[in-house]
Amino acid sequence: MARNKNIRQDENLELDKLEKVAGQPKMKDTHNHGKEDTGWKSHWDLLFALVLLMALLVLEYGFNLNIPDIPLLAVNLVAYFLAGRTVLHLAWRKSKRGDFFNEFVLMSVATIGAFIIGEYEEGVAVMVFYQIGEWFQDSAVNRAKRSIKALLDIRPDEVTVLRNGKAHVSNPAEVELGESIQVKPGEKVALDGELVSVTASFNTAALTGESKPDTKYKGEQVLAGMINLNTLAEVKVTALFRDSKLSKILEMVQDATARKSQTQLFISRFAKIYTPIVFFLALALCLLPYFFVTDYVFREWFYRSLVFLVISCPCALVVSIPLGYFGGIGLASRNGILFKGGNYLDVMTQVKTVVMDKTGTLTKGVFKVQHVVTQELEKDQLIKIAAALEKNSTHPIAKAVTDYANKDYESLHVTDIEEVAGHGLKGTVDGKDVLAGNLKLLKKYGVAYPEEAERVTDTIVVVAIDQKYSGYITIADEIKEDAYQAIREMHNLNIKTVMLSGDKQTVVDQVAKLLGIDDAFGGLLPDGKVDKVENLKKEGHKLAFVGDGVNDAPVIALADVGIAMGGLGSDATIETADVVIQNDKPSKIPVAIKVGKVTRNIVWQNIILAMTVKVVVLALGAGGVASLWEAVIADVGVALLAILNAVRIQQKKL
Repeated sequence: MARNKNIRQDENLELDKLEKVAGQPKMKDTHNHGKEDTGWKSHWDLLFALVLLMALLVLEYGFNLNIPDIPLLAVNLVAYFLAGRTVLHLAWRKSKRGDFFNEFVLMSVATIGAFIIGEYEEGVAVMVFYQIGEWFQDSAVNRAKRSIKALLDIRPDEVTVLRNGKAHVSNPAEVELGESIQVKPGEKVALDGELVSVTASFNTAALTGESKPDTKYKGEQVLAGMINLNTLAEVKVTALFRDSKLSKILEMVQDATARKSQTQLFISRFAKIYTPIVFFLALALCLLPYFFVTDYVFREWFYRSLVFLVISCPCALVVSIPLGYFGGIGLASRNGILFKGGNYLDVMTQVKTVVMDKTGTLTKGVFKVQHVVTQELEKDQLIKIAAALEKNSTHPIAKAVTDYANKDYESLHVTDIEEVAGHGLKGTVDGKDVLAGNLKLLKKYGVAYPEEAERVTDTIVVVAIDQKYSGYITIADEIKEDAYQAIREMHNLNIKTVMLSGDKQTVVDQVAKLLGIDDAFGGLLPDGKVDKVENLKKEGHKLAFVGDGVNDAPVIALADVGIAMGGLGSDATIETADVVIQNDKPSKIPVAIKVGKVTRNIVWQNIILAMTVKVVVLALGAGGVASLWEAVIADVGVALLAILNAVRIQQKKL
């Protein structure tokens, strides 16, 4: 997409301001590696204007040199137009389309007015220092945008694809599903796929925020944006260029910069109302005293109104507020968290209840055999028989059994397999009738079993051979290493934690007890989760839901803030969510809340700072105490303080 070098035809002062100071279009050019535009101002012109201004001040006040009016006016006009021609041009363009109440018109009126009453140096100084403030704003906004746009440069322009046994360099968008690509050491993976090589190590920091290398093995998923660290790797493409997880992440980041928070929207509306009000107040300050002051002097009150206009410029708010949210989104992305808009940063600070799915969110979703208990049968034999039957199922529990058996079951002959829905499997193994499933399966076929099996809290697979109970296998999902930390930190933030799961209540209670979760509910289908979340929302608190599966998408949509585990999460869940945790770590949930709170605090610090200084100096200007020099220094100073404060967000350690 070509760069749009024109100021957007948008009445929204905040966005107009941001485009102007950034000197860049919206970040829709997701694959542009060209040289970054440095802005619309000529910094050399501004520097020359500053030198001229300083030289005049030194000559007039340092050496008490009396410069004739015409040469003095001429030099000041040169300096003024060098520094302010772009402001004058923007003021003219906006005025032509009926937009008279904006900071460009405001600055033009104030500085031209200063020239009219003979205050040449003050008129030049207002424009020069205003532009110096803009230069600092350029740098701050560009820095904030670069922290986000850095993501846009992690997708390669070229890829080596294997076709007919030969390596060809191609555009990633031209690679088809099922083709294989080569990734050399140090290169970025261009497309999502499965690793064909035996093993390879990747740097995943661009996607997850984690610097620790991730070793992948044959058949495991490799994502675009990862960097191959050591050996030549071959990857079979499983997603087109436009459908890769990285492409979706980039779209989310771009959209996030366009979705404004309530605070940003308030400032936009405030600026639209505030600017015309100060124009008319300045006009009233100039003209109304004529009717009430006996020794009224037009030049004096006109000067006061110019001071009033300069200090009333809303740029400190209009730039520092969205800059704060840019910083928050950038800080979150560096921590492996994607906010889909500044509005979600705001809502995250209000969350009082976090509801989490169990499998895939707090646990790894990887089931493993924990114990094997037998009756009149060797443990290895029980596992072999159960695995021989379970190998025909795609259920995660069946996979746990077959993985534990380590292929020892392949020598057994299995026939007449039948799946009993919701119960398990039945079939014939080496001529013996075998049942493998839950306790309901044994009840259905009238097989007696010991009472201890009823008291097992883990997921259980009971086995019966020839209508006789033979033992059971317990299977449990592993809890994620940082799940304890996540719950502890949320409690430290005074947040209530709730877990919902489709697993049986005993399993859910056990996990909740281990982690210290406040409330836990098991045996829930998707509609049951929706009902629970609706009931929790009736308590009147903002609620976040965290999940990863397709079945979690309805609840994520219902929550005030939907959070998706982006590494293993389904596309539907990620699309529905407002916040995406890229590395699937639950400990990032409290980090996301902290990012929101840090952003909100700094944004409101800037609002209070700017409004306080402006009210004080406005009063001083109206009273004739403050001059144009003090007005512009106060205006630029508060803008710089607000910007520096907003930039602090990007340096925060969480």
